[in-house]
Amino acid sequence: MTDSSAKLRVIIIGAGTGGLALAHGLKQAGIAVCVYERDRTPREDSGGFRVGISPAGSRFIKALVPPSVYELYVATCARAPRYFNMLTEQGSELLCLAIEGEAASAMDGEKNVIRRTLRRVLLTGLDDQVIFGKRFMAFDSNCDGSVTAHFEDGTCASADVLIGADGAGSRVRKQRLPQAQHRETGIVSIGGKLPMSPQSRALLSDKMYYGMSMIMAPRGVGAVIHSIEFSPGRAIRDFAARWPGFESTIAEDSFGWGLWAARQNVPRDPHGLQPQDQLQLARELTRHWHPNLRQLIDLTDLTTLQSINIRTSVPVAPWESSNVTLLGDAIHTMTPGRGAGANTALRDAVLLCQTLTEVQRGLIPLLPAIHRYEAEMLRYSTEAVIESRKQMNASDLIHRPLIGGIQLAGMRTVMRLINAMPPVKRQILRRIMRVRGEN
Repeated sequence: MTDSSAKLRVIIIGAGTGGLALAHGLKQAGIAVCVYERDRTPREDSGGFRVGISPAGSRFIKALVPPSVYELYVATCARAPRYFNMLTEQGSELLCLAIEGEAASAMDGEKNVIRRTLRRVLLTGLDDQVIFGKRFMAFDSNCDGSVTAHFEDGTCASADVLIGADGAGSRVRKQRLPQAQHRETGIVSIGGKLPMSPQSRALLSDKMYYGMSMIMAPRGVGAVIHSIEFSPGRAIRDFAARWPGFESTIAEDSFGWGLWAARQNVPRDPHGLQPQDQLQLARELTRHWHPNLRQLIDLTDLTTLQSINIRTSVPVAPWESSNVTLLGDAIHTMTPGRGAGANTALRDAVLLCQTLTEVQRGLIPLLPAIHRYEAEMLRYSTEAVIESRKQMNASDLIHRPLIGGIQLAGMRTVMRLINAMPPVKRQILRRIMRVRGEN
């Protein structure tokens, strides 16, 4: 057993959502923790626009961070969606999961938050634990049972446990589990956002405005549209007085959209294109869509356009545990198909925090504890990876010209039938929430 009088030392590589939440939890448990982040400053991160935190995800955050940080997290969230919509490219409703009645109870705590804002919130209170400008290079396992992390600037740091929370391109994973591979889905995506204004608001139905909408178009082309709107009744002055420096985070009302398709159905590779050319490519992919949806794309702020190749991890068989382990995208990168990535990382953080706290208290040896964490993490994350990959695989029939059209017609018919059956819709909602962390 670990001597309970000795403080466990933990290194976390990467200051993402899961890593920062874990750092809070370990700090509160009396465990010595240090986070090493490659970005040079806290505001350098620019990945993504919005992240949806499920009710389970919010509970995970609440379990890890101090009450004051959780209160700030809630205060900086935009309003929650009231609907999950499935639509045709002409805006016709296929399926609408209304967040009301029993569904509202199940979805209590669903949050919309800007990704960079969430990072700033989770950095609050960790000034002494997070070191920026540290690019991880490799680790060494030492004779005394410790592990040493080496950084590109020539410095190093040692601890009892090293946790790779360094994202999809994790260098920790590449050294620790070289057999854990990523796979191209063959899907490419373009996304952007635009200011929320009377002009852009008028382009959306109420269900689209108050919800999150997925569009199913021919040849497997898909899209998501969501709104980020903060409470208009909020007193900015009072908010600024309570949380100095965060007042700007509640004044970014916007619409965001993402468009994806199989690479073989995209006339040009969006990567490397100038923003204006990326926007033109989005117009070409949506040339037969409803005029309102096309105009929404036309209003996009060119500086916000991004394109990505959507990749996914390949589920890996259990491995022999050591004092180097992984968390979040570093071990289970998933497509955005179910909105499960951040929520699964937060689930990892809670489980790993509980595990290391038991080690700190001398209740269980370190390696059996990490093995238990890894076994459970693999169980639920594998399901999330598989579910998130559905409909985001270029080899699926839906992306083919003829048979894809037949499949799309069948899927639309089924969705319309389900839309008339509330009990079935509730079952679908429960399944979605399970993948996003609900038990």
